[in-house]
Amino acid sequence: MGKLEEIYPIAIEQTKQKIVQDMDRYLEVQEMLPACETYITDRLSYIEQIWINVWLNKASNDVPRKEKKAFLKAKGYDTEGVAHKLINNMFRNELRNIQPFEAIPWIKQSFSQNQQDWELRYRKARETYFKRLEEQRQAEERWKVRVKLQETVREFFEENTLILYLHVRHYIAGVLADDLQNKPKYHYTEPYLLEERLVEQGSFDSTEYIMVTDFFEELTGDIHSLYIWGRSEFEYETYYYRYEKMVLEFITDIAPKLAMEHLPNMLLQDFSKTYGEELTVVALKGLLRDEWADLSEACFDELQEEYLADLLKLSDIPFDKVLHQEIFEKDEAERERKIAEELAEQARRKEEEKRIIDDIFGMAFTPTLGQSKKYVLHIGETNTGKTHQALQKMKKAKSGLYLAPLRLLALEVYEKLNIEGVHCSLKTGEEEKLVEGASHISSTVEMFHEKDYYDVVVIDEAQMIADKDRGFSWYRAITKANAKEVHVIGSKNIKMMLLDLLEEADIELHEYSREIPLEVESREFSLKNTEKGDALVCFSRRQVLETASRLQRSGHKVSMIYGSMPPETRKKQIDLFNKGKTSVVVATDAIGMGLNLPIRRIVFLENEKFDGIRRRRLTSQEVKQIAGRAGRKGIYNTGKVAFTSDIKIMKSLLEQIDDPIQTFAIAPTTPVFERFQKYYRHMGTFFEMWQKFDPPKGTQKASLSEERELYELICDTEIEVRFSLMDLYGFLHLPFSTKESALVRQWLDTVKAIAEERELPEPVIKTRNLEEHELSYKAIGLHLLFLYRLDRRTEAVYWERVREEISDGVQDQLKDEVINFQKKCKRCGKKLPDDSRFPICEACYRSGQRRTFRSHHR
Repeated sequence: MGKLEEIYPIAIEQTKQKIVQDMDRYLEVQEMLPACETYITDRLSYIEQIWINVWLNKASNDVPRKEKKAFLKAKGYDTEGVAHKLINNMFRNELRNIQPFEAIPWIKQSFSQNQQDWELRYRKARETYFKRLEEQRQAEERWKVRVKLQETVREFFEENTLILYLHVRHYIAGVLADDLQNKPKYHYTEPYLLEERLVEQGSFDSTEYIMVTDFFEELTGDIHSLYIWGRSEFEYETYYYRYEKMVLEFITDIAPKLAMEHLPNMLLQDFSKTYGEELTVVALKGLLRDEWADLSEACFDELQEEYLADLLKLSDIPFDKVLHQEIFEKDEAERERKIAEELAEQARRKEEEKRIIDDIFGMAFTPTLGQSKKYVLHIGETNTGKTHQALQKMKKAKSGLYLAPLRLLALEVYEKLNIEGVHCSLKTGEEEKLVEGASHISSTVEMFHEKDYYDVVVIDEAQMIADKDRGFSWYRAITKANAKEVHVIGSKNIKMMLLDLLEEADIELHEYSREIPLEVESREFSLKNTEKGDALVCFSRRQVLETASRLQRSGHKVSMIYGSMPPETRKKQIDLFNKGKTSVVVATDAIGMGLNLPIRRIVFLENEKFDGIRRRRLTSQEVKQIAGRAGRKGIYNTGKVAFTSDIKIMKSLLEQIDDPIQTFAIAPTTPVFERFQKYYRHMGTFFEMWQKFDPPKGTQKASLSEERELYELICDTEIEVRFSLMDLYGFLHLPFSTKESALVRQWLDTVKAIAEERELPEPVIKTRNLEEHELSYKAIGLHLLFLYRLDRRTEAVYWERVREEISDGVQDQLKDEVINFQKKCKRCGKKLPDDSRFPICEACYRSGQRRTFRSHHR
């Protein structure tokens, strides 16, 4: 027998039960006995629907899918590949007319033909109905009495909360005294880890705890169960949970007794009348559980605000309401006095801290422009001759200082001036090249010293003042420069900030526009369209090498420029292009910072870059800075710009007027540290106060995130103690890449060696591939930073020679990399076509898809 035949009689019985239930509900509301036929007439449509609903639902739920398909197949349906939901719908439709149960004949046979049974059913239905009505009425009356009880009890305890709390206070005082005297104290490092065994540490010392809540953080030694997100979790129990439970139990015991003594007689009589029994303390406990819980929570919160010593002195005093109220009021007044004193002391300390912060930082960021100083502003677009004009003034002066954003630019100006007969020295953090008789210096901006005097100071790329990490170096140089003339070079969007910053100074403004126009090509660029004089820009070292390799294989001679390339190598690559030995440049956006090359066309191979956090579209300023390198006066009449996609969007960015720079970065200075040391001597405190310092309007604080990360490595160690605050910050502030873990290790080892007065560890040098060459170059650079800081110039000369050899190695390695570069699948290493858009091969891609599909369907 199939499932369908098996459930048929069951469905009939369920239908009969539902009809009888409906019949009773119909009869109970009839004031006069109706005939059975009247019931059938009134409920006919419902009665007929009952069978359909019961039968279809029972069959749909109980008959297996296989049997449903067999049933449908017998009816001529094709069910192969049909969805389960559709099969169910078809099955239910076919069942509607299969062996229907005739409900009306069954009712007539069972009820119409026996009038006596019909009358008996009517009487029972009415009795049940009236009984239910009475129960509802009684329930409503009881609910009204219960609500009145709740209101009365709440009103009583609102007026007499103190009485209840005094009882709780006295009781808990005794328990606290007993626990502190007789319970063991446990030692632990992490109270939530059950894997750690608790160790007894002896007895409690009550003087160790100021507030009651301080003691509640101690462990009882038991395991505590918590119900979190639908599951039980276990941890070591603290006294907080034990006392919370204790207060609830105590209040649940005492509060109903206190309430019973004050309930009005009328309310007690109403309770007896509606409930049929006298109200007892036990009954009141059960009826008002929520009220006792609310009172318990309020009392427990109050307890945690108490001083532990105040409670302990109560433990030996027998409870007397009047006496304990006097004690409590005195304790409360004393506590409020102490709290007021604490708040006043906190306010005083906060005010004093604010005064100290103002004293330490306030004056450091006020410009000292001087009356005899003249500022000459060179404002304009990229490649407009701004730097050339400023340098011409510096060359004619008796002494001059050029401040660059990059070591390479400082090196370029150093060589340019010496070639032109102006003796110039080079000073960066990593090297010094002192020229005998030189009164001019080319330097990176971070090397600026405000006490050194020059006739002319030239500060390049002043828009870098907005950089959150390095910007303060430009601010300091601009506002603290000690010179007759200060020439400041910047983009158009820095103009208003400089005018505001220097408003009290003597200012001469020169604005520059491009004589060589920029023209955006309307056709999307393809690598096969590369021509002599092109500079192709992308945003990763790997893509620079890959693009250069493809171009070289197609017959182009290529120079490369990217951020991590040593400056000497970069200069050699630039020289090759300038002298025509290479015809094309492939570069990252490093090309946009002050490099003047005979570039005919700038090509953006990408419109997006990864900025260390996310991949984003280039900003208008970035597009302009890079595109501005196209076109060289005297060589090209027009500078060309090309894009590989989204030409309209990128052209609009190039033509967009930039918003003026609104803020600039500030950072700690030597005077700041000198003032700080009048109050404190701890570097951690300095970082805390720097965080609290509210910078002046229009400025933003340098994050000092890299300095703080390095400080964490030596915080509160013997190393920190060995250095003065200024020396320590000098080491923390050394300009090197903290993203390179090998360099961070080298920094730490070197600082340790200096602290312990040992020989400095030599930088690790590896030269197996291009990456190792470049990392070795950086390692030597970091070593030189330490050597120059320690004034060990003789050693520095040796390591400069070694670094130059490494730089030559990078140049040679670049040639090999470009010649042998082959795009490979990141997963299996298989060679990929040069024009492959993806980093993995087709086989690995399909394999990954199959794995994902199988995983999904499992």
